Amino acid sequence: MSGLKVLAVIPVYNHPENLRAMAEGALAVLPDLLVVDDGSALPVSPLLAGLPLSLIRHEVNRGKGAAIKTAAAFASEHGFSHLVTLDADGQHDPAELVRFVEAAAGHPRAFIVGARDFARARNVPFSSRFGRRFSEFWMFIQTGRRVTDMQSGYRVYPVAALGGLVLRDDRYSFEIEVLVKAAWSGFEIIEIPASVFYPAARDRVSHFRAFRDNWRLTVLNTRLTIRALVPVPFRELVWADGPGPDRVSARRPLQAFRRLMADSATPGRLAVSTAIPFMVNCLPLPGLQTFLLLWLIAALKLNRPWSLAVSHACPPGFLPALAIETGHYVLTGVWLTEFSWRTLGREAWSRLGDWLAGALTGGPPAALAAALAVYLAARLIGRGLARGTTHGR
Repeated sequence: MSGLKVLAVIPVYNHPENLRAMAEGALAVLPDLLVVDDGSALPVSPLLAGLPLSLIRHEVNRGKGAAIKTAAAFASEHGFSHLVTLDADGQHDPAELVRFVEAAAGHPRAFIVGARDFARARNVPFSSRFGRRFSEFWMFIQTGRRVTDMQSGYRVYPVAALGGLVLRDDRYSFEIEVLVKAAWSGFEIIEIPASVFYPAARDRVSHFRAFRDNWRLTVLNTRLTIRALVPVPFRELVWADGPGPDRVSARRPLQAFRRLMADSATPGRLAVSTAIPFMVNCLPLPGLQTFLLLWLIAALKLNRPWSLAVSHACPPGFLPALAIETGHYVLTGVWLTEFSWRTLGREAWSRLGDWLAGALTGGPPAALAAALAVYLAARLIGRGLARGTTHGR
């Protein structure tokens, strides 16, 4: 990638008190600054009079995500390689832009997030601490990546990469969506420390609306989690280096799937990625198996498409029913042959005991048998592919 050309971006919506100071601080570090006025009640142009910057105004409030998308379009049109965004409310220190630009120079194809130092900050709202942990958990479930501060607005975005992602959200939830989809698309996400300032609660102005914006985050996380459960490789974005500026292009899903299977799905890894969903689907955790499986896929770095395909291949209720039958036989010495309200309703606690016993005694052998079958098949297929490659030469 050629040299960086970085545009500082300040989205603003009804934060006039600190805007000029933030703009002056940004211009002291970077020569190029864009302020996106996202429909403030009073236009902010008089506050910025005399400063060498660009200003775009949305006539109505469209959301922080929409403001960043507007900035990305402006940056692409004017030949900038990166955006670095900081909030207008004085929460971020513009002097730290230097470290963000240095990080971008060392990792020009990465999304860089300023992890706020809550340990040294005063007046940190409980909602910020809770939201940080909450978003970190869902990021790990959905992508297998650990990002400690998903909600920090102090960030560097590679313009070409940002333009290659399909981003639907325009409000605060944009900052969650963009990192999840960047991880899915194969981009590196790097965190660097960033200071943060919170005024006292009586002086704080926030446009975050608890019910409305938390509902949007819930809808977003539901949508992203459902997508994470689909056993199809994510649309990978790759840098296509060539003459002229670097650009991003998408590989075909089938091609990405073949590459995934060829590059990372060793017979041993496929075997483990088969055994784990068998074990999880046998457990007496109705409604929780899905989350446990996603967590294990991330924690154990399993082959996600394969594990999910194995999990979905089992007919709903088949493994639990098999576990209950096995457990009942282990505990009583006879098979459960009557399926009625009495055996499955009034005796539900007994069936739960059967289920647990079956999961512990029958689950491991079933998982081991499936894993062994997949391992041997993968070895045979691998040898066949290698032999075919050798003959082709």
